[in-house]
Amino acid sequence: MFRYSYILIDRIESIEKGDGLRRTFDLLKQAGYDGVELNLSTPLGVSLDELEQWLAESGLVVPSFLTGESYHDGLCLSSPDAQVRSATVDRLIEYLEVAKRFQSILVVGLLQGLRSDEPSATDANLRITDCLRRVAVAAEAQAVDIVIEPVNHLQVGFNNSVAEVLEMIAAIDSSAVRPMVDTIHMNIEEVSLSEPVYACRDRLRHVHLCESNGRGFGTGNVDFDLVLTTLQEIQYGGFVSIKVYRESLASAAPASLAFLKERGF
Repeated sequence: MFRYSYILIDRIESIEKGDGLRRTFDLLKQAGYDGVELNLSTPLGVSLDELEQWLAESGLVVPSFLTGESYHDGLCLSSPDAQVRSATVDRLIEYLEVAKRFQSILVVGLLQGLRSDEPSATDANLRITDCLRRVAVAAEAQAVDIVIEPVNHLQVGFNNSVAEVLEMIAAIDSSAVRPMVDTIHMNIEEVSLSEPVYACRDRLRHVHLCESNGRGFGTGNVDFDLVLTTLQEIQYGGFVSIKVYRESLASAAPASLAFLKERGF
């Protein structure tokens, strides 16, 4: 059986009204989740001490932190502006300390930027690679893993496929940088939902499960049985994070996990 976490799409500061975040943790635990995936932002909206306490009380862990919110703060790894790139590297290094405290990984996807940030994929990839090499040095020192998420071309300008991400990881050449897969992006960019997983094999560090329409599992065309069976075949041992962004958490979280459990996963 896999260990499942649920992705909270919104910034923590928008969730934390009263004891909103704390109650969300309880709801997820009661639904059967082992973890919760959170968005890092500056400011975070809650103290790390509080976050740690609430997680311990609810019995959840944070397997991974998302970093894409920083793009909306004007940060970007492919930016032609060296100061912007430097600030982005600094932000990711700052987030490494949070990840280390919670024994989590950092997910890098949206921070790569758009073609409107840099029209040239060649120039963009050189900058992204250079920036992530610098972050990787700090990640290795702190024993934190960074995963690069292949995000579809409608949301990110570069490294949309698993093959492209694997090529970039080879260029970065760091043990701290690993690949991940996300079914909603694979559904758009890949010709197969299993071959990209096989391509990663024992390098695969994280997984997002999301239906093709962003709604509840079974309402779109993602073959979750195929994906999860493939993960079993490669003996994937990490967390699988469930993402539903077009339905309420209260209904989507328990329903998504029940959908998978009914299929023996």
